[in-house]
Amino acid sequence: MSFLLLVVVAVMLRLASISAQPDPGCKTQCGDVDIPYPFGIGTGCAIEGFEIICERTADGIDKPFMLIQEAEVLSISVPRGQIRVLTTISTYCYDKSTRSMKHNAWSLDFSRGPYRFSYVHNKLIVIGCNTLAYINNLRGTTRYTTACAAVCESPATLTNGSCVGAGCCQNDIPEGLSGYSLSFYDVYGDSNSTLFSPCSYAAMVETETFSFSSEYITTTRFNDTDDGRKPLVLDWVNGNATCEVARAMPSYMCHSRNSMCVNSTNGPGYLCNCIDGYEGNPYLFDGCRGKFSSYLYVNECDKNSSICPKYATCHNTIGGYHCSCSPGRKFVMETKSCNPDITLIIGISIGAVVLMIIIFCIRLIFERRKLANVKKLYFQQHGGMLLFEKMKSDQGLSFTVFTEAELEQATNKFDKSQILGHGGHGTVYKGIIKDITPVAIKRCALVDDRQKKEFGNEMLILSQINHKNIVKLLGCCLEVEVPMLVYEFIPKGTLFDLIHGNNRKLHLPFGSLLRIVNEAAEGLAFLHSYANPPILHGDVKTSNILLDENYMAKVSDFGASIIAPADKAQFVTMVQGTCGYLDPEYMQTCCLTDKSDVYSFGVVLLEILTGQVPLKLEGPQVRRSLSSSFLLAMKGNNLDNMLDNQIKGHENMELIVGVAELAKQCLEMCGDNRPSMKEVSEELSRLRKLSRHPWIQHDTETDSFLGVIEIEQSSEYTEKDETMPINPSSSYFMR
Repeated sequence: MSFLLLVVVAVMLRLASISAQPDPGCKTQCGDVDIPYPFGIGTGCAIEGFEIICERTADGIDKPFMLIQEAEVLSISVPRGQIRVLTTISTYCYDKSTRSMKHNAWSLDFSRGPYRFSYVHNKLIVIGCNTLAYINNLRGTTRYTTACAAVCESPATLTNGSCVGAGCCQNDIPEGLSGYSLSFYDVYGDSNSTLFSPCSYAAMVETETFSFSSEYITTTRFNDTDDGRKPLVLDWVNGNATCEVARAMPSYMCHSRNSMCVNSTNGPGYLCNCIDGYEGNPYLFDGCRGKFSSYLYVNECDKNSSICPKYATCHNTIGGYHCSCSPGRKFVMETKSCNPDITLIIGISIGAVVLMIIIFCIRLIFERRKLANVKKLYFQQHGGMLLFEKMKSDQGLSFTVFTEAELEQATNKFDKSQILGHGGHGTVYKGIIKDITPVAIKRCALVDDRQKKEFGNEMLILSQINHKNIVKLLGCCLEVEVPMLVYEFIPKGTLFDLIHGNNRKLHLPFGSLLRIVNEAAEGLAFLHSYANPPILHGDVKTSNILLDENYMAKVSDFGASIIAPADKAQFVTMVQGTCGYLDPEYMQTCCLTDKSDVYSFGVVLLEILTGQVPLKLEGPQVRRSLSSSFLLAMKGNNLDNMLDNQIKGHENMELIVGVAELAKQCLEMCGDNRPSMKEVSEELSRLRKLSRHPWIQHDTETDSFLGVIEIEQSSEYTEKDETMPINPSSSYFMR
């Protein structure tokens, strides 16, 4: 296991060494000196030991310095593994004031880095007369490494450019030397020589750049040249192992393409070079460029910019070039052109289409979830949870909660052709549920927060009302902003149409109208007296009394209805209803009571007696309100002037007077003086029996409204049109 771990670590270190490259933002030049990798300026730009510092001098010139020994760098050669720096000259001068020799020797130590002094390009140079200088090996086992002596009798014996012992001496340095110090041997000091040779010099310098001058002996010019510095060549290596050993090490550096390892000739270590046929920087992954027989190939791409066809990129190679087409194109050998890659284009197109479909599906799912959350919120706001709890507890509750999609399908997406009527509380559409059951769907108008809270409770109560004279609420839809109600479909129009609409020409018998209003009174009495809790309709009028296929009365439109609370303080509400039917007491107190419905029903009784609408917009002010005109006529004993002409002379006056007296009681200004709706219903039933008394000449069959309708239709309509025409402008249980 431990062996496997070591292998893994070695592999990781090897990969790390392969990936070691300078950061993209590294500087590659300081002043006029190129800084190639593995040297570099700044963090992450150089291999350890090869760091360069770029400093700006007082005269504003950037100059590079080695981090080790801070020697100024003159040039760097990666292929030769060399770096040229400036080294300081050591001096040994005669001080006239003290009459003694002043010693100023320098040392250089690169042993902490990958550097050695080049024994090929450097020499120990000693200048002077009767001067001996030697090199101390700072890291070697022997103290003295190299020495050299220069002698002269007079300036006349000196020769410029010659450094063979007369005034100038040079000697080789040993291999592998990485640190040294210079010293002068005092024994050679001669007071006579100081008369024409004030100083002696010693330094390790680059042989090619040094040339002896006799002036160095007689003056201090050599010390003043380049601020007392001369070029020095350093060899550098990678590590201290041979190539054979280094290849197995994690720090091996010759992994670049077209590079190879070369053993150092100046002590242990190795260098990286480009293989034959290539040149450049072997420490960069693609730093070795092709060449041939030591000459660079001609760059065909630069030589001829149009060598490759349109939409192609030229790549130079050893002895040639090749062209590659841009993405999305394919090279066609026959025409030598880059044509569109149909396969790639088709693939990209299909991918784009698939991506668009995926994005669309994700968006669709998101929108559906968002819509579902909105519907859920509306459902809770409208009391849906309360309704479901009640439906669970009451197994006999015949009520359906429809979805918006079901009602849209039933009404052909609420098409205008399906509209049955409009009103203050919304629009009513005819719909077909499950393709067989006709229904009336009421889309309510906007409701406030208070109405939303009470909506679920009101639906619960209405859904439990099962009376033959009240329109049945079949269900509702709660997942919309404004709830929708679903009622049973009532096909024969309203009582308003029979009294004031086109059906008035049928000459309805008064007994049939009396039966209809009696049935309506029974429905309202049920709401007031038998519903638990009681319900106040709030908008009783002839247009809210519907007629089914048998012309039975059905009370409808509970948009203005409220639940009668036990606390009278809760009766205060906004005044709603229809002008002409509104209870004056209700308008003054804003308190809707059961007697408010009684007052409105009294106006309905006036309509069947007079055939007039409750409110006229023309005529004298006192005559515009039907109820006011009626009460004035009753007070003046002029009832006959208010009666409909179809009733005068055709009906028993005792019956007419009974209905008029009942209407008068319903229209009392004080609600406490009005009868209850139950009493109104009982009185109407009594009057109907009076109308059928033997001494009243009425045929019960001809009194039947159905009989009358059938007689009129047989002469006026064809067999195919068996339904009574209904005024299109009439409201379908709407306000």
